[in-house]
Amino acid sequence: MIFGLMDIIIFVGFIVAVLWIGMSKATKGASGEDFFLAGRGLSWWLIGFSLIAANISTEQFVGMSGNAASHVGLAIASYEWMAAITLVVIAFTFLPYFLRAGIYTMPEFLEYRYNTTARTIMAIATLFIYMLLLGSVTYSGALTIRTIAGDMGYNVPLAVGALTIGIIAMIYVAAGGLKACAWADLIQGSALILGGVIIMIFAFIKLGAADQAAQILDVNTGAVAIKDMAPDQGAISRFYELNRVRLNMFLPKTDTVLPWTALMLGLWIPNFYYWGLNQYITQRTLGSKSLSQGQRGIVFAAFLKLIIPFAIVIPGIIAFNLFASDMQFEAVRDNARVMTEYYKAHPGSSVVDMQESPADSVVANWGAEKFLLAVYETDAVIKALRTRNPYVLPISKSDYNVAEAASNAVFISEDKAWRNVYPALAAEVEEYNAGVRAANTITVNEKFIAYKYDTAMAQLLGKVLPNGIGLVGFVVAALLGAVVSSLAAMLNAASTIFTMDIFKKFISPTASQKTIVLLGRICVVAFSFVAILLAPQLGNPKISNSIFTIIQEGQGFISPGILAVFVFGLVFRKAPPLAGVVGLVTNIGAYGAMKLIAPQVQFLNRMAICFVLCLAVMGVITAMLPLQESVKFEQRGTLSLESSKGALIAGIAVVILTLILYTLFSPLLIAG
Repeated sequence: MIFGLMDIIIFVGFIVAVLWIGMSKATKGASGEDFFLAGRGLSWWLIGFSLIAANISTEQFVGMSGNAASHVGLAIASYEWMAAITLVVIAFTFLPYFLRAGIYTMPEFLEYRYNTTARTIMAIATLFIYMLLLGSVTYSGALTIRTIAGDMGYNVPLAVGALTIGIIAMIYVAAGGLKACAWADLIQGSALILGGVIIMIFAFIKLGAADQAAQILDVNTGAVAIKDMAPDQGAISRFYELNRVRLNMFLPKTDTVLPWTALMLGLWIPNFYYWGLNQYITQRTLGSKSLSQGQRGIVFAAFLKLIIPFAIVIPGIIAFNLFASDMQFEAVRDNARVMTEYYKAHPGSSVVDMQESPADSVVANWGAEKFLLAVYETDAVIKALRTRNPYVLPISKSDYNVAEAASNAVFISEDKAWRNVYPALAAEVEEYNAGVRAANTITVNEKFIAYKYDTAMAQLLGKVLPNGIGLVGFVVAALLGAVVSSLAAMLNAASTIFTMDIFKKFISPTASQKTIVLLGRICVVAFSFVAILLAPQLGNPKISNSIFTIIQEGQGFISPGILAVFVFGLVFRKAPPLAGVVGLVTNIGAYGAMKLIAPQVQFLNRMAICFVLCLAVMGVITAMLPLQESVKFEQRGTLSLESSKGALIAGIAVVILTLILYTLFSPLLIAG
């Protein structure tokens, strides 16, 4: 990829424009409501774009396109299409209660409905999860920067990319709060969608001109093949022929990423939590001018959600078709440490060898019969290597010396393609693991990968966009804007929760508005550096093969319990405060216990089990200790609560369109 003068001008101009808009539109008021909720003055169109920009980060561009590049394919779009239905429901169920309560934060609503203890538990648990989210979103952006820079011949460490992203977001959020975020999101949200469409168009053009392409033959086994393309075959026809098995929204129930069983209940839980109860999303709707404006904004965002997969997921699928070998090379970096641990744990391996500082000719001619651990003196020597081979894994001498697997370690892969790409290694590893499991009742996992799927979007950026006309600069800026907008939303939300739910509630209830705003700004700076420091740690494959999965699974510690407590409290008005407290604690304990005791249960199914368990526990408590009188949700504030009939009609249309898409991309039609 070549980053020319026009690209640089557009890239810098975009970043400057975002910062200028964010700073110039920042609220000049001194109150907490001005800083945290934009003075409750956001219009529907601003809310809609801001919801999308806050949501679509490189978590989607990197993580979702990465999942799409794997066997999961289009099915990962369920996070977007089911969100469209979720948003419509939230607009006409949850939102009226939240605006009636006049709350700043979602934990505050639990005090309004239950008690202070429920509010505090949710606030603390949410802040812990936000630390993960801050690091994850920053990491995915830094990974994209590193990959793009690598294509241009530069080595940009993850830490440098994370610092750049964190500082940009910190500047305008600390200065202007939610209003600055919303206006910056207007630019970034528009650019995100346009940038995704541009990438998709040129990805199809590249696929139409390719001589060969990779395809996943079976989503059950992950088997991969290289197919010669007929020269007279069009891009759309090629795409369908290569990817028909990945255009199915319903994966087998045994799938570890998104089984069809999760669509029945499991996926609805993170969706309803994320769009209806997640502070960094709902903060935009809490800042609505009125209920009508909020509902229109949410339905507008729901319609945009139907478009997003075509701009993110489809390019991710094509990325594997075109650049599977490059993703295989990218996996070498992550596999080197794990392979070293395996080699030391199993010195009699017949499929792994080791050499110190092998010559380029050795690397170039090394065959596929064995893997070679190439031990070099320093990381600098490795970075200077020009010859690559997916069966040669470079590692520095210092890293090689410290790599050591635990005696109870087993070596696995969450990547379905791994066993098919490396059958000899998989067979030997399986035999080794059997011995370890026979000798140990408790084992720990070390993870191999076949492909670095999370580089899918960066591969597209570097290899399909035309150079020299500014498109590369625009799309890279849009991607950077994506992570900045999401990070900004999280920073604003985390600072709001800490300031309003912790500081003002317990530390200084009489704090002045000036103090509250000042603390909000200090929190933004502090949380920014948490994100910057945590981000580089999340690239470790021991944590997960997919950053998108890290984020979704991590939120399971709070999302089922929070959703259960909110829904139960709204439906059953005689539920006592104890029910809300126990419901939250039950989920945290049950989800964590299931992850340890039954890790084979897919995390979305785990969420569904915990959600039902929380409802059952709350039901028992309510039956035993019901309130004497039903809770009344009285209005606090003067906000107009008149519902929008136009938004309701548009919302019904969105739901119908979503159902049509699910039918279209099913074994009944396209995937059949």
